[in-house]
Amino acid sequence: MFDLVVVGEGGGPDETNLSSYLFKPSDKQWRDGTVGLEAGSGLGALQKLLAADDRLFNSTSASEVYSFVQCFLVTHAHLDHVNGLVLSAGSLSGPRKRVCASKHSLQDLESVFADRIWPNLASWDKEDENYKLLYSVIGARDAYEELVTDVSIRYFPISHGHNDRGDYDSAAFFIRHDPTGHEFLFFGDVEPDSLSRSPKTINVWRAAAPKIPASLNAVFLECSWPSSRSDDTLYGHLSPVHFVRELETLAAEVVKVRTAAKTSSPVRPARKKQRLAPVPLDLRNALAGLTVYVIHCKDTLDGVPDRPNQRLIIQEIKTLLEPRGLGVEIVAARQGMRVQV
Repeated sequence: MFDLVVVGEGGGPDETNLSSYLFKPSDKQWRDGTVGLEAGSGLGALQKLLAADDRLFNSTSASEVYSFVQCFLVTHAHLDHVNGLVLSAGSLSGPRKRVCASKHSLQDLESVFADRIWPNLASWDKEDENYKLLYSVIGARDAYEELVTDVSIRYFPISHGHNDRGDYDSAAFFIRHDPTGHEFLFFGDVEPDSLSRSPKTINVWRAAAPKIPASLNAVFLECSWPSSRSDDTLYGHLSPVHFVRELETLAAEVVKVRTAAKTSSPVRPARKKQRLAPVPLDLRNALAGLTVYVIHCKDTLDGVPDRPNQRLIIQEIKTLLEPRGLGVEIVAARQGMRVQV
């Protein structure tokens, strides 16, 4: 089990509320070691949250809370996911901190820490303590890797669109509490598999399906735009229609796993292969016991208070899900929220 605080959950353009989460095992204190999951918003957002509720981390200082961070786990190097990490790098206190991401994401981040856009405050050398940050590659093996004590992660590349250089990958992470085997699933930015030139999210759903809901009952999944956004202007993100399609895909994988488990006894093959129309899967309540936290909603900044775009996106998701009866609970992630996963 983990305690998680939402430092920021927006997808921009409001720079005070960008993708940023801090978590720790529930049986440990924050000062025992914290993981930064994304780092779009940083010290400024933390200071604002602590001013409103200093019980979040049992501290009144944003700098002290950041000193608890042992490593940052980053899905990709877009600024709305690393801005706080970059800006705070020169003032970080505490031990040297690892920045864990895929190799290509770290290489992208290296182009920022290159004494041009920002001073070079990160290094690949484990022995070089003069640098505040240490680049640490994950995903080299198709397996769980220890992140910090009692916490392991498994990395999956997912599509986040393409540009002139080719396909651009984000990441999904299975984050596991090793003593109990309990885990949650966190997505960076997601291009719908139905639109992608390189659909990869299906691999994540297939890995997740056997675990739901016994050992995996929480997913953080982005939905950046409302349904009014056209497919050709999603720019590698989900809208409610595609968000629900992805959940239907997950539900189908869950049903397939459970059906296979029930019919695992060997069956003699038919003498003659026949082509039969596929039987529609019954997806009702397939995701019962699963909570999906909706993250990365884009703001309109039109002067209307209380995140109107997020409210609209959540309403549209729930309206689309209701007739499908998947049994999943939808929760809007909000800045300052503390949850147990």
